[in-house]
Amino acid sequence: MKSPLHSVHAPKPIGPYTQAIRAGDFVFISGQIGIDPETGKLGAKDAVGQTAQALKNIRAILTAAGLSAEHVVKTTVFLADMNDFAGMNEAYGQMFHDDPPARSTVQVAKLPMDAKVEIEVIAMRRPASSA
Repeated sequence: MKSPLHSVHAPKPIGPYTQAIRAGDFVFISGQIGIDPETGKLGAKDAVGQTAQALKNIRAILTAAGLSAEHVVKTTVFLADMNDFAGMNEAYGQMFHDDPPARSTVQVAKLPMDAKVEIEVIAMRRPASSA
């Protein structure tokens, strides 16, 4: 069974999708760009600022799910330009510094609202039992 999750402290979806879905012990957070939830617009022009805002939005959704950054097991980062990798990585490290999750980073042709960065997240509600 799946159930939608929503945070008023993260931007409303700009299309037909949900901010996040809980499915069993997993929470799948839709790709977040650096939208300021109060204005509905990108809060920064550069990749560092957009990454920071996207992660702030992700934190808000995680909080609404009763989770934190420590519950994140996988992220995917989409960059409009791989030359922004270092700046994105610097901002990303502010949230994921101890035991960071697995991550993929890819360059894409274009992102919504001409964003420079989009980040999607998979989090797990409780730790997996050790085998």
